[in-house]
Amino acid sequence: MTRTYYWLGASLVLFSAFCFALKGIFIKLAFHYHIDAISLLTLRLGIALPIYLLFAVRLSVRDQSNNKKLTLRQWFWLGTLGITGYYIASFLNFEAFNYISAGLERILLFTYPTFVLIINAVFRKKKVTKLQFLALGLTYSGIILAFLENIDSAQQKDLWVGAVWVILSGIAYSLFLVGSDKVIPQVGAEKFTIYAMIAATVPTVLHCLAVNHLQIWHYPAEVYWIGLTMAILVTVLPTFAITEGIKRVGSSNASIIASIGPIFTIFLATSILDEVISWVQILGTLLVLLGVFLIGWKGNK
Repeated sequence: MTRTYYWLGASLVLFSAFCFALKGIFIKLAFHYHIDAISLLTLRLGIALPIYLLFAVRLSVRDQSNNKKLTLRQWFWLGTLGITGYYIASFLNFEAFNYISAGLERILLFTYPTFVLIINAVFRKKKVTKLQFLALGLTYSGIILAFLENIDSAQQKDLWVGAVWVILSGIAYSLFLVGSDKVIPQVGAEKFTIYAMIAATVPTVLHCLAVNHLQIWHYPAEVYWIGLTMAILVTVLPTFAITEGIKRVGSSNASIIASIGPIFTIFLATSILDEVISWVQILGTLLVLLGVFLIGWKGNK
């Protein structure tokens, strides 16, 4: 791996982290217009779908000329990972914003590198070092600190419900990351992104159909502008960037680089949503980020 190749991958992951950091801001803004989570997710993926379909057609033509076809097993894992990472994880994450702030959501979501570590240890028999155990302690200490000022609030029930949604989302995203680390080199980053996103759109639309009969066209114009922006800036661009980044630096390195995400979100939440972030939460965030960094540092060395 050349240094240029690695740094290009790192830059792509960093760019995707910034784009994904915007997600919570847009969701909170959209929720002001009383749209539910699955309707907003359907708008996001539905608007992005034609772009992915155009790329899919181009890939199909290219594959025919090169006589490259995916195996049934590869199609299965593409669909499974797409649904896990872009439908299940996204829906759980969207639901969480009904209960907690954008800043706290982003801190909690960054438990996912610890889940990546655990999954790799259990299923791939990768040894967990003493340094990584220390990192786990730092990460969860930071989570507890971030919770401290909210636990005694009147909305304590909402806090815990939101936290559960975020942690479940983090587990789903961890499974996606670990799986994609093996599948992307086999099928290619571009193909993986396109077909995984198309696969995720199908259950999303079916979910919306079951819940509200796809009644998503009665909201103010601002909602559709938010949906369009999310489709491009929080979906199409970062999904291509993150898969290209993972291909170049690996899932462990990607999770470390992307740990800058909570800092982006906290800054945006305070400046756009007027959320109040205390020094205790900032300290908790720094502990989480330090833990995330240490989780992969030993192996990356």
